[in-house]
Amino acid sequence: MRAIEEYNRYRSPEVTAELSSMSRDAFEVRFTGPFCYSCGYYDYFEDFRLELEDLGLRTKIVEVREIAEGAVVRFEIGDESEG
Repeated sequence: MRAIEEYNRYRSPEVTAELSSMSRDAFEVRFTGPFCYSCGYYDYFEDFRLELEDLGLRTKIVEVREIAEGAVVRFEIGDESEG
């Protein structure tokens, strides 16, 4: 939640993040707003991943589902170097 607060502090109302669902090893964040779809669309999601990393939580993006008003992004906890 702290990462979401920090992310929204600097990016809302252009893009707003909201926790959509959470399980033991993954979670989904809904990104909505009038953000740019043609330039840097995925950068918004990567910026959030980096915000998590700054707070000590390593994640990887495993799915991006486009929705009418933005996207729902699934993050798995851990990183690709883990077995």
